[in-house]
Amino acid sequence: MSVADIVKKEKPLIKKIIQDETWLCGERRGKPVDPSDKEVQEKVCQIIIEKSPDLRRLAEKGE
Repeated sequence: MSVADIVKKEKPLIKKIIQDETWLCGERRGKPVDPSDKEVQEKVCQIIIEKSPDLRRLAEKGE
């Protein structure tokens, strides 16, 4: 599997992380939050860095 294939398969997983973190941040603040919010972006980056091996395995398996 090429790097491009892996990145293509990781994209939906990353989109889900962004959606989840946007929702969680909004819940904490008690109002809707935009995905471009600094807190959301920082948390998403932190998760991706911490979970990148897991994301890669999921993408390679096609889950």
